[in-house]
Amino acid sequence: MKSLNKIQLIGHLGIDPEVKSLENGKIARFTLATDDSYRDKQGNKVEQTDWHNIVAWRGLAEIIEKYTKKGSKIYVEGKSKSRSWEDKEGQKRYTTEVIAESFILLDKKESED
Repeated sequence: MKSLNKIQLIGHLGIDPEVKSLENGKIARFTLATDDSYRDKQGNKVEQTDWHNIVAWRGLAEIIEKYTKKGSKIYVEGKSKSRSWEDKEGQKRYTTEVIAESFILLDKKESED
Protein backbone atom coordinates (compact mmCIF):
# COMPACT_ATOMS: atom_id res chain seq x y z
CA MET A 1 0.00 0.00 0.00
CA LYS A 2 1.50 3.35 -1.05
CA SER A 3 -0.62 5.60 1.19
CA LEU A 4 -3.86 5.85 3.11
CA ASN A 5 -6.14 8.85 3.57
CA LYS A 6 -8.93 7.79 5.94
CA ILE A 7 -10.56 9.70 8.78
CA GLN A 8 -13.04 8.36 11.31
CA LEU A 9 -14.75 10.78 13.69
CA ILE A 10 -17.53 10.61 16.27
CA GLY A 11 -18.90 13.93 17.41
CA HIS A 12 -21.71 16.44 17.50
CA LEU A 13 -22.71 18.85 14.73
CA GLY A 14 -21.77 22.40 15.69
CA ILE A 15 -24.27 23.97 13.29
CA ASP A 16 -27.24 22.92 11.20
CA PRO A 17 -25.88 21.62 7.88
CA GLU A 18 -25.60 24.35 5.24
CA VAL A 19 -26.93 22.78 2.05
CA LYS A 20 -26.71 24.16 -1.48
CA SER A 21 -28.02 22.77 -4.75
CA LEU A 22 -25.51 22.60 -7.59
CA GLU A 23 -25.72 21.36 -11.19
CA ASN A 24 -24.51 17.89 -10.20
CA GLY A 25 -26.47 17.57 -6.93
CA LYS A 26 -26.36 18.94 -3.43
CA ILE A 27 -23.45 19.82 -1.16
CA ALA A 28 -23.74 19.94 2.63
CA ARG A 29 -21.21 21.66 4.90
CA PHE A 30 -21.11 21.54 8.69
CA THR A 31 -18.71 21.49 11.61
CA LEU A 32 -18.24 18.48 13.85
CA ALA A 33 -16.97 18.79 17.42
CA THR A 34 -14.85 16.01 18.93
CA ASP A 35 -13.85 16.05 22.60
CA ASP A 36 -10.78 14.76 24.39
CA SER A 37 -9.59 15.03 27.98
CA TYR A 38 -6.46 14.43 30.02
CA ARG A 39 -5.11 15.10 33.51
CA ASP A 40 -2.60 17.91 33.98
CA LYS A 41 0.39 17.78 36.38
CA GLN A 42 -1.83 18.82 39.27
CA GLY A 43 -4.31 16.04 38.51
CA ASN A 44 -6.99 18.37 37.20
CA LYS A 45 -9.10 17.14 34.31
CA VAL A 46 -8.57 19.26 31.18
CA GLU A 47 -11.11 18.99 28.38
CA GLN A 48 -10.39 20.01 24.79
CA THR A 49 -12.70 20.33 21.80
CA ASP A 50 -11.49 20.06 18.20
CA TRP A 51 -13.62 21.36 15.34
CA HIS A 52 -13.62 19.60 11.96
CA ASN A 53 -15.03 21.02 8.72
CA ILE A 54 -17.11 18.33 7.01
CA VAL A 55 -18.31 18.31 3.39
CA ALA A 56 -20.81 15.82 1.96
CA TRP A 57 -21.91 15.54 -1.68
CA ARG A 58 -25.00 14.43 -3.62
CA GLY A 59 -27.09 11.68 -1.97
CA LEU A 60 -25.13 11.79 1.27
CA ALA A 61 -25.76 15.56 1.47
CA GLU A 62 -29.49 14.98 1.01
CA ILE A 63 -29.59 12.43 3.85
CA ILE A 64 -27.58 14.71 6.14
CA GLU A 65 -29.94 17.59 5.33
CA LYS A 66 -32.99 15.46 6.13
CA TYR A 67 -31.86 13.67 9.31
CA THR A 68 -29.32 15.86 11.14
CA LYS A 69 -29.26 19.23 12.88
CA LYS A 70 -27.06 21.16 15.29
CA GLY A 71 -26.21 18.86 18.21
CA SER A 72 -26.81 15.59 16.34
CA LYS A 73 -24.30 12.90 17.26
CA ILE A 74 -22.85 11.09 14.23
CA TYR A 75 -20.03 8.86 13.10
CA VAL A 76 -18.37 10.18 9.93
CA GLU A 77 -15.92 8.32 7.75
CA GLY A 78 -14.09 10.04 4.93
CA LYS A 79 -10.83 11.50 3.70
CA SER A 80 -8.86 14.66 4.36
CA LYS A 81 -8.68 17.26 1.59
CA SER A 82 -6.81 20.58 1.64
CA ARG A 83 -7.52 23.43 -0.73
CA SER A 84 -6.57 27.06 -1.21
CA TRP A 85 -8.16 30.15 -2.77
CA GLU A 86 -7.65 33.88 -2.99
CA ASP A 87 -10.00 36.08 -0.95
CA LYS A 88 -11.46 39.46 -2.02
CA GLU A 89 -8.37 41.27 -0.69
CA GLY A 90 -6.04 39.05 -2.73
CA GLN A 91 -4.81 37.07 0.29
CA LYS A 92 -4.15 33.36 -0.15
CA ARG A 93 -6.40 31.30 2.17
CA TYR A 94 -6.16 27.63 3.07
CA THR A 95 -8.51 25.11 4.62
CA THR A 96 -8.56 21.42 5.37
CA GLU A 97 -11.86 19.55 5.20
CA VAL A 98 -13.11 16.02 5.73
CA ILE A 99 -14.88 14.78 2.61
CA ALA A 100 -17.56 12.48 4.02
CA GLU A 101 -17.91 9.09 2.36
CA SER A 102 -20.34 7.58 4.87
CA PHE A 103 -21.94 8.37 8.19
CA ILE A 104 -24.06 6.76 10.90
CA LEU A 105 -26.61 8.57 13.06
CA LEU A 106 -25.82 7.89 16.72
CA ASP A 107 -28.64 9.82 18.39
CA LYS A 108 -31.04 7.70 20.37
CA LYS A 109 -34.45 7.52 18.78
CA GLU A 110 -37.14 9.39 20.67
CA SER A 111 -39.73 6.98 22.01
CA GLU A 112 -43.26 7.46 20.81
CA ASP A 113 -45.92 7.56 23.52
